[in-house]
Amino acid sequence: MSKTIKITDDGLKKLQQELETLKTEGRADIAEKIKVARGYGDLSENSEYDEAKNEQAKLEARILEIEAMLKNVEIIEDIKGKAKTVVIGCKVKVLDMEFGDEDEYRVVGSTEADSRCGKISDESPMGKALLGKNIGDEVIFEAPAGEFKVKILEISK
Repeated sequence: MSKTIKITDDGLKKLQQELETLKTEGRADIAEKIKVARGYGDLSENSEYDEAKNEQAKLEARILEIEAMLKNVEIIEDIKGKAKTVVIGCKVKVLDMEFGDEDEYRVVGSTEADSRCGKISDESPMGKALLGKNIGDEVIFEAPAGEFKVKILEISK
């Protein structure tokens, strides 16, 4: 059985849009590249053709990956206002107990995680440690860079 993919409504829409784009524009672009490459003659020594076929294989693999994810999605309910405990979909403001830095993260499913945008996975060390905790709780978690200790300052939508 496949793993359930936890995703927000926005994340689901983005995945569906990516799938549609890949199936229409992506496939059309690849078909055109293959057609042009075939025009160069002998396919056995045609690097453009080989590259286009490799690109086609990657595109089809991504389509299959997204279709598989969409079969096993669990929509994360949008949280309104303040929350009492950390759950998937909420924003958490934390204080780094060692350096005194304040950061805000949104806890999301693994398919939506993007640390550059402040979205951490519920499966990441920090995400796992924060789930179920309350404002004021101090949380210790082990990450590849070492042990971290944060204090939850605020939990919101």
